[in-house]
Amino acid sequence: MANLKLKSGDKVVIITGKDKGKQGKILSVDKKNNRVLVEGVNMIAKHTKPNAKDQQGGIIKRESFIHASNVMYLHNGKATRLGAMIKDGKKVRIAKKTGEVID
Repeated sequence: MANLKLKSGDKVVIITGKDKGKQGKILSVDKKNNRVLVEGVNMIAKHTKPNAKDQQGGIIKRESFIHASNVMYLHNGKATRLGAMIKDGKKVRIAKKTGEVID
């Protein structure tokens, strides 16, 4: 399992696949399978039956997970890799392109 530096709420850009170039915010991260759920990206059609919660049923469009290697973090509008370093005794993420601390 790779060290996944992405977190929920990060702005990312898709670098490969059918949604290449699209940008979005990470909704959730699956560290076990190294996948991320990005808002408005990798949309699928889910067929649902009518039930107590959804009386109508039918076809619902929703996001699906995408592999973390297919996204890059957006920092100041540009895609960058992420690194980590110890600053003041605390581990922080840094943007590799600029060297700036992210959080």
